[in-house]
Amino acid sequence: MDIALLILGFLLMLVGILGSFLPVLPGPPISWVGLLLLYLTKAVPDNWWVLGITLVIALTITVLDYVIPAMGTKRFGGSKAGMWGTIVGLLVAIFVPVFGPFGIIIWPFIGALVGELLNKANQKTALKAAFGSFLGFLTGTFMKLVLTVMYAIFYVYIAVKYAGDLFTFS
Repeated sequence: MDIALLILGFLLMLVGILGSFLPVLPGPPISWVGLLLLYLTKAVPDNWWVLGITLVIALTITVLDYVIPAMGTKRFGGSKAGMWGTIVGLLVAIFVPVFGPFGIIIWPFIGALVGELLNKANQKTALKAAFGSFLGFLTGTFMKLVLTVMYAIFYVYIAVKYAGDLFTFS
């Protein structure tokens, strides 16, 4: 059973890293479930503090990933309409895969642009706000990638540390 949990946990680590880029996969929480599975093996001692702290970090980064593009829109001169447009664009990207994996980049940009234009902003201001949304998206993606890679490294470290106990067949 430990081997199955180890393999499934590792696969979840890889899926979590992919989830840093793909909008339909919440990368950090998936990676965290991989860590959880490792700690559920008989070989690795329970450490609820580590699991709790890593869960809070994963959930925080996931929430920030939805908030940062809106903050980027506001920082670059966007209005509340632009911020709401960014959020609507992110939701459209999740549920309408028109542009494939690039939809997560394109839709928030379009949402911010449309929101600003509806708010009677000029084209220059609207484009600047949409660019802020794009930078916010890149920031969120980078944060998720760093976190999921760190979780994967931590996973491998713990698995190697307890490899002797994980691979004993008794």
